[in-house]
Amino acid sequence: YYSVFLEDPQVKVELTTSPRTGFHRYIFREVKNPTIVFDLGFSINWDQAIEASLRVHEDGLITGYRRSKGWARDQIVYFAAMFDQPVMAYDLIESGMNSDMQEVKDKVVQGIFQFSADTIQLKVGLSSASIDGAIRSLKEEIPHWSFNEVKMKTQKRWEKELSKFKIQTSNYEDKVIFYTSFYHTMMAPALFSDLNGEYHGQEGKVNSIKARKQYTIFSLWDTFRAAHPLYTLVFPELVPDLINSILSFYKESGLLPVWELMGNETNTMIGYHSIPVIVDAFMKGFVDFDPEIAFQAMKKSAMQDREGLIYYRDMGYIPADLENESVSKALEYAFDDWCIAAMANKLGKKEEFEIFSLRAKNYRYHFDRETGFMRGKLKNGEWKEPFDPLYSEHRFDEYTEGNAWQYSWFVPHDVSGLISLMDGNEKFIAKLDSLFDHKEEVHGELASSDISGLIGQYAHGNEPSHHIAYLYSYAGAPWKTQAIVRKILDELYSAGTDGLSGNEDCGQMSAWYIMSSIGFYPVNPAQGIYVLGSPKFDEVIINTASGEEFKISVLNNNSKNIYIQAAFLNGEELKRSYITHKELLNGGELKIEMGKEPNKKLWSMQESVPPSSFDLFIF
Repeated sequence: YYSVFLEDPQVKVELTTSPRTGFHRYIFREVKNPTIVFDLGFSINWDQAIEASLRVHEDGLITGYRRSKGWARDQIVYFAAMFDQPVMAYDLIESGMNSDMQEVKDKVVQGIFQFSADTIQLKVGLSSASIDGAIRSLKEEIPHWSFNEVKMKTQKRWEKELSKFKIQTSNYEDKVIFYTSFYHTMMAPALFSDLNGEYHGQEGKVNSIKARKQYTIFSLWDTFRAAHPLYTLVFPELVPDLINSILSFYKESGLLPVWELMGNETNTMIGYHSIPVIVDAFMKGFVDFDPEIAFQAMKKSAMQDREGLIYYRDMGYIPADLENESVSKALEYAFDDWCIAAMANKLGKKEEFEIFSLRAKNYRYHFDRETGFMRGKLKNGEWKEPFDPLYSEHRFDEYTEGNAWQYSWFVPHDVSGLISLMDGNEKFIAKLDSLFDHKEEVHGELASSDISGLIGQYAHGNEPSHHIAYLYSYAGAPWKTQAIVRKILDELYSAGTDGLSGNEDCGQMSAWYIMSSIGFYPVNPAQGIYVLGSPKFDEVIINTASGEEFKISVLNNNSKNIYIQAAFLNGEELKRSYITHKELLNGGELKIEMGKEPNKKLWSMQESVPPSSFDLFIF
């Protein structure tokens, strides 16, 4: 439910919804001839209407569509609408001129509807496939005119979803942040198929599906990190549809989606991050899709020649003088290849396992031992000069929305290998310290505005940094992870309008908060383990995907007690700095004791650190 009061003219606006139909209520105060305008030419950002249609039927039904181009090159929305009050008069306008027709079609289309009543209700059904689909949404999802009934029903549905987590805390603002964050994680992906099981697909084709739902808006470069692992933890009914939606895109287009929007591939970001999402779901027991087709799709995406992949395969690295964003692309391909190797291992595909395990080590070619950073390397094998780890030129240097300081840590599948490259735990920890202690500055006139939420050179406002605070635990210093995680939670999230330090990115910024605030985070989002951090709440009850409840109880919890002193899983002392997805699904209780000072003996031994090497597929 949403409400806003418009001051000129004075109108109270109320909005609620069913899955595919919007319900509006407008209360006009001392307004002569209350008027509602359908403006199908209006656009924001890159979107531009290229064709629209509006038709008024004799029974009062209003139908039409709006087709646009922009970030999605071909986006279409069909609608069917109806008022609960008789229309006193109406005008249809095309290209700024009044029309005496009952239907208008042009780039810029408007419908102006006048009423004598002060309170007007409006229902608008949607479909991406057809007007018939939109009419069915209108008639079947809200067949009556009780606004409050729809509002109450929808609020109950949200309450059910938000109750997947039940938290206890004396800090009201933290509770507001938590549930607002959880709400944010459910904004995308979005339901796309209509009640006929149809949706707008590739090249304008209408596709039909049965027995499941199609989803859209896959911001995979962002959401593979924590949002999708969150879905596998608490939304078991959603995950199969998400995976099959991704695979449907592959069947239509020949490749897995990179950044899918309303049936379109935008190719906005780098990597092929559908793969960790599929692998994570499969390894966790979601099998309501064809794993052989999924594996075929993974291989096809990984064997392209575009975006530097031909160099990555043939040379082991991506030359900075031949491909833009070379370092970021190579590091992210390496992680995705580890995921393919994990899937191959599970499916018994020995040859592919060996090929992609080897490719997953390609990150090493970009590491410069002399500077301690991941760097651009030229086609002749020399390092690109000059080199400034603080330098950024948005989308036109070796790094994607970041610099060398942020990207040199992106090896979530082989943290132990990265530690070895940096000459062991002590130097690795010192390098991490310098990341967080460095001056908060970025060099370059065209530096990426996405480098935000800085703590030193750590940039929480963008996704490539999101796992970094947890890397201390891999080097036997979990108390340092606890300290920096709590700092991020406390300083970079708030309940205000500026409560996020960067772009929400379809739920990932909030998913980091959800996971970290309850006490853990998936550094490798396709490995099925969660590294412990610094929990904020007195108690958390998770209604997991298995149907079992998992309880996290935190003793001596307050704003000063940020360090874990001891932990017990189902009554037994936890002698490691992580828990597994399987342990969460089994249910039970994790009891954590907190204190003001770090317990440097807790989990400092090498056998207690999270597993990260290639031959450890814990599934």
